[in-house]
Amino acid sequence: MNDDIVLKMRGLTKYYGDAVGIEDLDLNVYRGEIMGFLGPNGAGKTTTIRTVLGLLKKSAGKAKIFGLDSHEDSVKIRRRVGYLPGEFGMFNDLKVKSFLRYLLSLSDVKSEEKMMDVGNRLELEFDRKIKELSKGNRQKVGLVQAFMADQDLIILDEPTAGLDPLMQQRFYELLREEKDRGKTVFMSSHVLAEVEEVCDRVAIIKEGKLQVVEDIESLRNKVGKKLIVEFSEEVSPGEFRMKGVNELEVDDKKFSMVVTENLDEVIKKVSAHSIVNMNLETFSLEQLFLRYYSEGEA
Repeated sequence: MNDDIVLKMRGLTKYYGDAVGIEDLDLNVYRGEIMGFLGPNGAGKTTTIRTVLGLLKKSAGKAKIFGLDSHEDSVKIRRRVGYLPGEFGMFNDLKVKSFLRYLLSLSDVKSEEKMMDVGNRLELEFDRKIKELSKGNRQKVGLVQAFMADQDLIILDEPTAGLDPLMQQRFYELLREEKDRGKTVFMSSHVLAEVEEVCDRVAIIKEGKLQVVEDIESLRNKVGKKLIVEFSEEVSPGEFRMKGVNELEVDDKKFSMVVTENLDEVIKKVSAHSIVNMNLETFSLEQLFLRYYSEGEA
């Protein structure tokens, strides 16, 4: 991975009175990666994004984008950042194209080529008035404005809210293309499937505090694999009470266990017996997330 840090948080904290919004966040986002920022609603994702962009006053710590202080240099930073907020305000009486042209005029980019390209790929109706749009189509407008000025860093807060499955897939294609062009994406989500599909790394936030920052495959390996095996003969559970085997459950001749290490040794023990059926499952990110939040560990 490229070592250029595009977005850096150190001890970033935001309190709302006595309530914790986010606390002591340390996180790097590197050039050319898609970082997923994962957590349930209310975990602190939007507060993090708005504090990083200087839209909320931080209580402590630092946030830097392109090496610039996110609060002191916010104007310079925004010239290089595309942003989709969770709630995107629009001028309801304007037509979509007029509204997007107005926003584009505020940037240094004067060409409408990318605006039209992204909008057409998302099947956005440019000649409709904003007030006539459904929630999904309003979200498309927000996505177009986030990408159309071709900035170096794209920050997206719940980007697929309201999009149908086809448009979600087109959005994922767009993200991959931006990554291939060297762009950096930081996107919050509680939709686990999309993080798993497009992100290189994931940061999990819970109750305002970062719990895990890891690439997805490494995170899966830490959680382990689920092995389910049915024997045709009686097998002693004691054979599998070993390092790296957790959550061992036995129902007659059917064994279920989570293996976090020593998988080769476990398979050797299994293969020493007559097997009726066996299945080795890799946890999906959704299963991983649910296990993490229910058990408080990864």
